[in-house]
Amino acid sequence: MRASTKAMNCDAPLARRGFVAFVRIVRIVLCILWVGEPLAAHALPTFDDVRTQWRSSDWLLLSRDGVPLQRTRIDRTERRGDWVALADVSPALREAIVVSEDKRFYEHSGVDWRGAAAAAWANLWNTRTRGASTVTMQLTGLLNDDRERSGQRSIAQKANQAVSALWLEHAWRKDQILEAYLNLVPFRGETIGLSALSITLFGKAPSGLDEREAAIAAALIRAPNASYAKVGERACRILRDMQAPERCARLAAFVQLAFARPAPVLLSVSPDAPILAPHLARRIASETHPVAGARVTSTLDAKLQRFASDTLTRTLVELNAPAHPRNVHDGAIVVLDNATGEVLAWVGSSGALSDARDVDAVLARRQAGSTLKPFLYAQAIDERRLTTASLLDDAPLDLPAGGGLYIPQNYDKDFKGWVSVRTALGSSLNVPAVRTLVMLTPHRFAKTLTALGLPLDQSGDYYGYSLALGSADVTLLSLTNAYRALANGGVAAPTVDVVRRPLSPAAQQRVFSSDASYIIATVLSDNNARTRTFGFDSPLATRFFSAVKTGTSKDMRDNWTVGYTSRYTVGVWVGNADGQPMWDVSGVTGAAPIWAAVVGYLHRRVPSVAPRAPAGVVQTRVTFDGNIEPARNEWFVSGTQTPIVGLAANAGPADRAPAVSRVTTPGRAMSSANAAPRIASPTDGTLFALDPDIPAARQRIVFERASGSSSRSRWRLDGKPLGGDERVLWLPWPGRHVLELVDADGMSADSVHFDVRGATARETALPGGTKSDTPHHGVTPSNAR
Repeated sequence: MRASTKAMNCDAPLARRGFVAFVRIVRIVLCILWVGEPLAAHALPTFDDVRTQWRSSDWLLLSRDGVPLQRTRIDRTERRGDWVALADVSPALREAIVVSEDKRFYEHSGVDWRGAAAAAWANLWNTRTRGASTVTMQLTGLLNDDRERSGQRSIAQKANQAVSALWLEHAWRKDQILEAYLNLVPFRGETIGLSALSITLFGKAPSGLDEREAAIAAALIRAPNASYAKVGERACRILRDMQAPERCARLAAFVQLAFARPAPVLLSVSPDAPILAPHLARRIASETHPVAGARVTSTLDAKLQRFASDTLTRTLVELNAPAHPRNVHDGAIVVLDNATGEVLAWVGSSGALSDARDVDAVLARRQAGSTLKPFLYAQAIDERRLTTASLLDDAPLDLPAGGGLYIPQNYDKDFKGWVSVRTALGSSLNVPAVRTLVMLTPHRFAKTLTALGLPLDQSGDYYGYSLALGSADVTLLSLTNAYRALANGGVAAPTVDVVRRPLSPAAQQRVFSSDASYIIATVLSDNNARTRTFGFDSPLATRFFSAVKTGTSKDMRDNWTVGYTSRYTVGVWVGNADGQPMWDVSGVTGAAPIWAAVVGYLHRRVPSVAPRAPAGVVQTRVTFDGNIEPARNEWFVSGTQTPIVGLAANAGPADRAPAVSRVTTPGRAMSSANAAPRIASPTDGTLFALDPDIPAARQRIVFERASGSSSRSRWRLDGKPLGGDERVLWLPWPGRHVLELVDADGMSADSVHFDVRGATARETALPGGTKSDTPHHGVTPSNAR
């Protein structure tokens, strides 16, 4: 620009006539300073530099396709949001800023000559008046020292600011000046810029501010630390200047409410969006230590993350319906990509439904329940100890343990007799799993689980035979990734939660053969195999290929469903973060519906097909002697196939006794082949120890007549009749009892004495404030499912 042009701009005529000579003197002095100090322009950055160098006080977690998911604050000295484009600022706020700070913003060239002259003239006469700093002049102060705050300045500083403003107006457009000003101007306390103010004070984006909110924001620029009453007064004056005086009604109360809003440390991406990934954000922050303003791209799928979170919330609300509350308030979901190990969804808690929403249930350790059984049978198949057609005895089993006897029970408190491995795994039977672990040993099985990445802190001998039923504590992430190993043919590999170069192949480890992994997949995807426990119609039966397993830990404290399709592995946990037991919630009623909804969403447009059989397996038609199970086609590791499966000559009929633990003391032997009524079970002097983890109403003791006893005999317990069935299931009650068989004349033909121990009555509060006397039992077999 030529000097003549500058002089012409400086000598532009004034609209007002009063103190004309004084105004001209001020303008001439400023023009001389402007022409005489050309280096001042070099101290001011370009608009693009200012916008590029802006740093939020937070770091931002992005989804795999760049969608913002989560904002986490790092800089505690100042709160700054993202840079806001002027087009994303509400028109009301732009008007309020101009009205309150610079009414002739769009008319002057950086300095409001009339305002400056009026202020200088008033200062000469000690008259109180508003300041003369324009928006452009204030911006130059922010650019020269981004920590400079409003306050008194000397005449020289004012003059230098005015000169810089003239240079800035020459280099920047008006919209750029106003945009930068709104992003750099300090507001109340630590808040810098409109984005941070709008979210923390009003809970909305800058584009959504109405006239009243805009006036309050503008009022805070002049007096950022004033009381809410003073801010309200100034905001009302601004509203009158905006021709909106009706918005002054109840303004002071509105300001007070806005100031009372707590400023969150963890923010959603926008005020209207939910907080989608707080737990993964914390994990990434602890591992990568991002700096303020960083944008970290995760592997999460934003739409899937939102769907999973909503599904978890909706299911827990349904489980706690007032009519039938289930006392389950927490949950977690993990979705993994089978091929890459990328984490596609990470829902760490149920949010507002939880009393411990900051606890990341994806990483919390919980008892695994029956979810470890597929790995147990995979190892047995790999070692050629079992095939899926092998028969296991699902009958009462007492194993010596360090503290006495370990007596495993099935979830439904009944025994099935001789069953195949396919049925045992599909229906999640406990005793066959324990018998399998006896063959493998807990020590060697624990090594397998550790190779899969499960965080076992102790050796297998520490857990003992209960390891077959999931007594070890695992995390949802590690358990889900272990199932991913089965989906990948037995190869375990780490997960990935931040977009980066692929992991080295050395990080992979083969744990199972592809043959054993495939055979396990055929069981976990076989709806017929699980019917004995789950029935035909359950959430586990999907319309596409999926291999899935449930698990429930002791006392219904942890509830799992983990499974995989051809492309994804999904793990779900529900329970309570504080460890409280749920009320009648199992894997198929708690976690399974969530799992089914998520895999259904994943495959709503993408098919899931069963894996191809590897070269090392063969399919053979199998027939079971005695019709123990129906004939079927079965998969075998090549060389282990057999067309006929039967019991050994010395294998007796499986004991189908109920789930109550039985320790028999010496007494009378059972009579058989005798026409007189005789009691076969229990024997005299039997001690029954009740299970503390099984609901009292689900436990039974079986009373049976000896073979050949008269069918006309009747049962009598403690002097009260029980009926005449050959086999009676009795709900146990603590104490000493006398069981009798009476003949047709009502005379006692046989009797036994037995004790039910390990139970004390306690008062249990029921929903609605009522109480019930419920037996509290005292033996500890697992009821994993």
